[in-house]
Amino acid sequence: MVFQGLDPKCTANLFAKAQCLGEKTIGEDDCFVLKVAADREAVMERSEGPAEVLRHVLYGYFCQKSGLLMYLEDSHLTRVQTPENETIYWETTIGSSIGDYRDVDGVLIAHQGRSIATVFRFEEVSVQHSRTRMEEVWRIDDVVFNVPGLSMDYFIPPADIFDASP
Repeated sequence: MVFQGLDPKCTANLFAKAQCLGEKTIGEDDCFVLKVAADREAVMERSEGPAEVLRHVLYGYFCQKSGLLMYLEDSHLTRVQTPENETIYWETTIGSSIGDYRDVDGVLIAHQGRSIATVFRFEEVSVQHSRTRMEEVWRIDDVVFNVPGLSMDYFIPPADIFDASP
């Protein structure tokens, strides 16, 4: 599953074949919950060497009134076989609250949010477990569509961060 930014068309396509799990309230909004799971072939393509991706699931929480994405949860489960023949599992989950939708050239685009990433490590034969949590609050100041010369492989940093002058 490829999720490039918060492009509404990409989001709609991503959840086009989703399973509806029901309803849940996010903040003050009644939302319907959609689930998309990567098929086995797509998951296997991400496996490499001793690391085997077992599962990749996305949950989208969409406002019942507006249809806008309010919360996105992305979860991966990976099994790693160590050289000592131990099995370690890594579960990575990123939950993002999305908001401050504004009209940009006739398209509603989210301009702020908060993401929390959790990495959980557990071993098959041990009680050793560890959990790491990271949080990021983000804001989008400017949105531009169809930038000449820009492709999915490139990012143009803001001028105050990157100065191209010699």
